[in-house]
Amino acid sequence: MKRFFKQIKSIFYINPASITFTVIFLVVTLFLSGNPILDMIELKTYDLRFRSRGQLQPTTPVVMALIDEKSLDEEGRWPWPRSKIATLVDLLSRDGAKVIGFDIGFLEPDANSQLSIIHRFSQEIGALDIKNPKLDAFIKEHETNADNDLILATALKNSSAAIVLGYFFHMSEDELEYRIEPSHIDRQIERISASKYPLVIYKDKDPDVDPFIKAYAPESNLEIFSKTAASSGYYSVRSDQDGVVRWMPLIIQCGEDLFPPLSVLCVWHYLDKPQLMVRVARYGVEGIQLGERFIPTDESGELLVNYLGPPKTFRHISVSDILGGRVAAGTFKGKIVLVGATAMGTHDLRSTPVDPLYPGIEIHATVIDNILTQNFITKPNWSKIFDLLAIISLGALTGAALPHMSAFKGLCFAIGLFVLHIFVARWLFIYYRAWLNMVFPLLALSLNYTALTAYYYVTEEKERKRIKGTFRQYVAPLVIDELLKAPDLLKLGGEEKVLTVLFSDIAGFTTYSERYSPSEMIEILSDYYGIMTEQIFIYQGTLKEYVGDEIMAFFGAPLEQADHAQLACRAAIAMREQRQALHTEWAKIGRPLLTARTGINSGPMLVGNLGSRYRFAYGVLGDQVNLGSRLEGLNKVYGTDILIGENTARLVKNDFTLREVDSVRVVGRQQGVRVYELVANSSATLPKEQEQAFRDYADGYAAYCAQQWDEALGLFEHSLEEWPDDGPSKTMAERCRNYQKTPPPEDWDCVYEPGTK
Repeated sequence: MKRFFKQIKSIFYINPASITFTVIFLVVTLFLSGNPILDMIELKTYDLRFRSRGQLQPTTPVVMALIDEKSLDEEGRWPWPRSKIATLVDLLSRDGAKVIGFDIGFLEPDANSQLSIIHRFSQEIGALDIKNPKLDAFIKEHETNADNDLILATALKNSSAAIVLGYFFHMSEDELEYRIEPSHIDRQIERISASKYPLVIYKDKDPDVDPFIKAYAPESNLEIFSKTAASSGYYSVRSDQDGVVRWMPLIIQCGEDLFPPLSVLCVWHYLDKPQLMVRVARYGVEGIQLGERFIPTDESGELLVNYLGPPKTFRHISVSDILGGRVAAGTFKGKIVLVGATAMGTHDLRSTPVDPLYPGIEIHATVIDNILTQNFITKPNWSKIFDLLAIISLGALTGAALPHMSAFKGLCFAIGLFVLHIFVARWLFIYYRAWLNMVFPLLALSLNYTALTAYYYVTEEKERKRIKGTFRQYVAPLVIDELLKAPDLLKLGGEEKVLTVLFSDIAGFTTYSERYSPSEMIEILSDYYGIMTEQIFIYQGTLKEYVGDEIMAFFGAPLEQADHAQLACRAAIAMREQRQALHTEWAKIGRPLLTARTGINSGPMLVGNLGSRYRFAYGVLGDQVNLGSRLEGLNKVYGTDILIGENTARLVKNDFTLREVDSVRVVGRQQGVRVYELVANSSATLPKEQEQAFRDYADGYAAYCAQQWDEALGLFEHSLEEWPDDGPSKTMAERCRNYQKTPPPEDWDCVYEPGTK
């Protein structure tokens, strides 16, 4: 349980996991609640999917007879006398059209009719009280011939094709500039009542919602037409908030009844009037059942229009060509013919996903094609679950992968996921006609990538400052720069590595402390430490600490250095040269001539951020570190200034002039350790006297280990004759004199055991 709460608590800290969780939660909330701006962007991605898919060719018998510019040029300005429309109906019927649908309404009496003149003439005759049967018959005949509305109604009635008239709805009272009396609305509804949905099936007796789109009042055709036509369907369309028509309402409720659009009724007649019903579930509308065909809709009864292509994807035929007899016989046989206007100033242009200027009549043609071919774009029932999973998956994948990737690889990974989701969404749209959300999953990915990138930038900057702050006192600027490039080299905690440690102690520091005041000593030590530390940094060493008069440094960490032993030795020699240079400079100002003893040793050591949760520091621990400190102390025994251990000697023997001094058993170790003097760089030329002294010392040490005290003493004394200041020769000569008087035990192994440092 404690572990569980610990994990929960960790989520709420600012870290990659908490950032990812927050981003996913935010995007899921926005997705479920809806956001107008993001929803608008999603609609635009929907449009782009259409355009990327390309044009499809219609395969259904839909033809459009259009009142275009050519028709107006030849037949006169619009509106035409309805007798001309009657002629068009007759011609289409005789050519075998099965269904004629009108995307225009006949909402008012024909303004071009001569009937008003005849009525006036008849009234004048009546006023004159003229009784003439022939004149009455003449007036009646011409009255009939002049009534264009009657002519059209007769053509509609006598047509062999099923006639579907068009009308529209006033969706709200607010859109009207005048008030419609309730009685007028009732009359309008009565005219279209014969074309309502005959059957509505509810899966649940008590549905949770009233899903249907509501209309205030219809604007129907004149009664003379609505009574003679086979059906009447609305041509009203609805656009999204950006003005683009993506949906077609297949159900509109007006009063108590549900009404179908022009397109559904055209298909219904074309299929010979199969059963037509609305299917409603608890959540809303499922769709329209049209015989064996099912038309899926959203909850409110709207169909996603699967646009096939730009304007004129469907065949356009000018009405003037039909009236002029310039269309081949049989062109309209068995076809659904939609009659509408596309001439400038006569038609409504709609913005659609495929074109910003799309004829409204072609929207109805597209819906008819979608129904007949069952080629629907849908938002499946599982689409919301898929979208939620996509949001969570893309966000989580980004959060899981980025912490383990470089900036470049992380960017490539994010871009790859981004493109992959676009590809999947587009692929499902084109090949499975499924509209899945593109914006919200990509938003989760993008937000999480941005948030994590910002987080890593901030934390990296903090890490850079931490590294600089931690190591600027310990390592050279070059090493810091390398650590900043690869901070993983600096591991928290400790790890075992083969390193080289250096200890340097001022000889006779107590004496100097007695001669100079504390403030003077602080100043002297400050200048001395600065010069010595500079040499350590030059050779990429890490300063561990100053302890009194002692400097401790190590090489090979935190930056990997294969030549750590060589670097330590070069640093020690450089420090000695700097002390020699200080002698001349400080002598002029009365400062002491400082000498130092240095111990160097190599081997496996524990290195890292060592300490506790209260305080820690970067340093080294281990037996080999202790040995380095012991070697520094042994300089006092042998009169040397730089001693190195056998591990170091083995690593640097080709780069430096070394001299084996002795084998020593230091405190805490059972085995003896070979001790070497670091004399100079291998390139340095030694005086002949010193070289001879070293050869005599080597021979003397061999005799010493063989317990040949007289021979050994002679060789050490000869070495001193060649090089009088040779400390190891002095030490070993004195030791031989002591062993002449008091020989070592019989099991002596030529290992010296100093008491303490």
